[in-house]
Amino acid sequence: RQNRSPATPTMPWQAWESVFWLQALLEDAGLRETLVLSCINSLEAVANFEMSLFGKSDVKIGFVTMPHGLSGKHGVRIRRMVRYKVMSRFLLSAFFVLLLTAWRFEPANAQPLSIDMLYLEVKRLDRPTLSNLFKPPSDAGLQGARLGIRDSQSTGRFLKHRYTLKSLIFSPETGFQKVADAVLAAGRRFIVFNTPAAMFGQLAQRFGSVVEGGTAVLINAGSLDDGLRRSLCQPNVFHTAPSRAMLTDALVQYLVKRQWTRLMLVEGGRAGDKKLASSFRRSVDKFRARLVSDRKWLTDADIRRNAGQEVPLFTQGADYDAVVVADEDRDFGQYFLYNTWLPRPVALSHGLRPVGWSAVVEQWGAAQLQRRFRRLAKRQMTSLDYAGWAAVRSVSAAVTRLKTDNPAEIAAYMRSRDFSLAGFKGRKLSFRSWNGQLRQPIPLVHARALVSLAPLEGFLHRRTELDTLGFDRAETDCGS
Repeated sequence: RQNRSPATPTMPWQAWESVFWLQALLEDAGLRETLVLSCINSLEAVANFEMSLFGKSDVKIGFVTMPHGLSGKHGVRIRRMVRYKVMSRFLLSAFFVLLLTAWRFEPANAQPLSIDMLYLEVKRLDRPTLSNLFKPPSDAGLQGARLGIRDSQSTGRFLKHRYTLKSLIFSPETGFQKVADAVLAAGRRFIVFNTPAAMFGQLAQRFGSVVEGGTAVLINAGSLDDGLRRSLCQPNVFHTAPSRAMLTDALVQYLVKRQWTRLMLVEGGRAGDKKLASSFRRSVDKFRARLVSDRKWLTDADIRRNAGQEVPLFTQGADYDAVVVADEDRDFGQYFLYNTWLPRPVALSHGLRPVGWSAVVEQWGAAQLQRRFRRLAKRQMTSLDYAGWAAVRSVSAAVTRLKTDNPAEIAAYMRSRDFSLAGFKGRKLSFRSWNGQLRQPIPLVHARALVSLAPLEGFLHRRTELDTLGFDRAETDCGS
């Protein structure tokens, strides 16, 4: 039942006016698990009784991924939707009392642990763009990590696990040595990085084995760089941010699925644009689409007043199904929408965008995660925030299962087949054993809605369809 779609009925009745979402939070505690399972069984009995009397029931029990979907000792996962009218309201209240009783129960063998994490950020250079509408929040990434700590505390409190987060934020001009010294002075062995690729590569080489004489878990939650996934092979280095290759693979899968295979690529002049365009060309070859035109945008062009004349002229001369714009800083690509010579969709950096996360993702229990984040940060959750949240939650999921704060054991478990993270993307998330990249579905979105979720049906892999996104083992230096 674990992987059933929320739309799949699991009882013989199908007519309800509304639902009340309820999560059942389980951990490795026999009494607590028994109480919660007893509550669920009681609700199912009530539903069956009402069905026998009236031919329908006001109790709806279905399966969804909830915000704190945790696994029990035997991998038990319960997701429940419950809705009551008058005759069941008393039982609903009783259910909550029992659930809270189970939640407050503390096993006698719980050992106190303190997991002290470090969030380290080096700001990127703020490059000027033609529009000021796409400036990321100044605290992007940090607020996601803070929410991860808060969510971890809710489960850790039961097991006597205490989570703390210290943040260190540096300006773009800060040198490597100063950052490295700050990491050593902090003395924390679970570190979430939001830094440029070159800085993270240097820090991973420096601290990939030890910090203050002990192993450290290093998690990249900020850089999309493909090179990090292909060359960094230390067993305690992880990536929760998706790579550029994962994003472009997701987009090309969708384009191929829609049979939009003749593509025009427009490459910006900045370094990030060139890397994104290179990754897109690789994805085109991988999924056998075709570039009918590969063009470079003029870096000094200001088209804010004459986009209606410049863009149609620029996109003439080819028969294409879609225009793909590699504009990582979101400088000029917005002017391509509705201005191309042929009436075609625009994708990648604008229009249809592959992202790690978006405010429009609301399925699979994500609405509750979005709501908790808005309460904390007073804004919408971004891809950087999601990567920071996933980094913290990955560590806490491993700590919860192993009941240890040993970084070496936690790193080994995170790369094992036994690890999984409930990430509100419709599937269990796990780390690739060869390069530490978090396997995750990639949402394809526009400004107001989720369009699709990659990997798409029909794109197969011998291990998991999630490995159709990004670099497989043989494409990296970590193949052994």
